[in-house]
Amino acid sequence: MSMPLPSATAEVRIHEILFSIRQVFAEKGFDGASMQDLARSAGMSVGNFYRYFPSKAAIVQAMVGLDLAEIEQDFAEILVSSDPMAGLRAKILSRMTEDCMDDGQLWAEITAAAIRKPEIGIAATQMEATIVAHLVAIFARVTGRDQSQAEARYFGHCQMLVMLAKAVAMRTSQCGPASPALAAMVVQTIDQILTEIANDTAES
Repeated sequence: MSMPLPSATAEVRIHEILFSIRQVFAEKGFDGASMQDLARSAGMSVGNFYRYFPSKAAIVQAMVGLDLAEIEQDFAEILVSSDPMAGLRAKILSRMTEDCMDDGQLWAEITAAAIRKPEIGIAATQMEATIVAHLVAIFARVTGRDQSQAEARYFGHCQMLVMLAKAVAMRTSQCGPASPALAAMVVQTIDQILTEIANDTAES
């Protein structure tokens, strides 16, 4: 039997809890952050906290889902924009600068936990697969190809873009902002990938 969906009020509360505990997870890590630490950060008793999240794995899965919902909304707006490639470039660069310090350490911890915890690994893999699918949809529109053709042609490009964004975010959280030379190389690589795809139209 499937679990009932949370009410709108419960969903808002879940989002509030997740935002309040992100920093604890990022600072103490998956193994270092206890349920007591997380409950305290959320301003809740441990017993009440367990009502929302029965395990740390459940918390990570919920965080992945919350971030993915935000990312999917961004992709939906880019897909219907007048210049999807410009919108995508701007969004990728913003995710690698504005959000790096906030999200990089957390995603480094989730990536490490995914190796040890299969359920977290599944959630992280699903998130990457969903992002890749949205990238493929944008590239399909830009190049005039159908989804299956675009996936076959640009799957590696999509994976590279995801890998770059994750790597920069994690490195920034651990080492600080990249040097101007490194930052320029990252931007150059992104621009090369996007330009190659933009010029590879079905009519060319």
